[in-house]
Amino acid sequence: MEKIRWGIIGCGDVTEVKSGPAFSKVPGSQLVAVMRRNAEKAADYARRHDVPRWYADAEDLIHDPEVDAVYIATPPDSHADYTAQVAAAGKPVYVEKPMARSFAECQAMITACEKAQVPLFVAYYRRSQPIFRKIKELLDSGAIGEVRLVNVRLYHPAAPDLQPGSLPWRVQPEIAGGGLFFDLASHQLDLLDFFLGPIAKVQGQAANQAGLYPAEDIVSAGFSFASGVMGTGLWCFTVGETARTDRTEVVGSKGRLVFSTFGNDVIELENEAGSQTFKIPYPEHVQQPLITDMVQQLLGVGTCPSDGKSAARTAWVMDQIMGR
Repeated sequence: MEKIRWGIIGCGDVTEVKSGPAFSKVPGSQLVAVMRRNAEKAADYARRHDVPRWYADAEDLIHDPEVDAVYIATPPDSHADYTAQVAAAGKPVYVEKPMARSFAECQAMITACEKAQVPLFVAYYRRSQPIFRKIKELLDSGAIGEVRLVNVRLYHPAAPDLQPGSLPWRVQPEIAGGGLFFDLASHQLDLLDFFLGPIAKVQGQAANQAGLYPAEDIVSAGFSFASGVMGTGLWCFTVGETARTDRTEVVGSKGRLVFSTFGNDVIELENEAGSQTFKIPYPEHVQQPLITDMVQQLLGVGTCPSDGKSAARTAWVMDQIMGR
């Protein structure tokens, strides 16, 4: 196979810039079909992005003989079902994050893909972005010595337009699995797995302080990695604008690294040699580096760092924090 031909199930907002265009910009890859239940919106997306075919039914896209692999870009409540359907059709699966609503659903997805002998990838795309690969390089090279601990802090103001009866799916647990913790903290926890290896022990607590929606809006956790590194996390999604925070600090025996997960493109390094910063811009299409890795693996010339098993570990950690 010289080219991977992709289809997208759920060509909504996340696919407009973050992912969709990248499928046809990566060498050996092309976006050939999209699906959305609203036929008019599916046709509009296909027209604007020069995609040859569009569908209003997922089964039609899945069984299109000219689609080699499928990207599932729907909310988490449909990930397990669509993954099973794509796997049964014998096609590789790329699914949005969080991988599913629970660790149990993730396990079912892994089983379906293993049974069908098809790869399962998950859109924890920061694993492939240059800025986070640089952080891993610094940690692996001993720039801060032996890693001792990590602290994660993420505080966001509440969205101003939250209205009962028209809440975004990201704060509806029956669709998302939880609230913004599941949507945003999953990226941070996955990065920690990428940097430091699996989390082995974790406990946490969650609450709804503001009552703006059914999901949790504040979460705290303590965890330890299989390596012995210890960590803490605190996430709150109803703070004032002046308290907005996005900070991860990794402390070692000879220094520390500080960075943000969302938006800021600067890494701060402090060690025995002094202070240093690295500014590494994000790509225009943030998923393109991971899509490149996936395509290379499917073509037999590389490997992708984010798969079903690594993503399921993050789901397990979130379930443990939530007391499930």
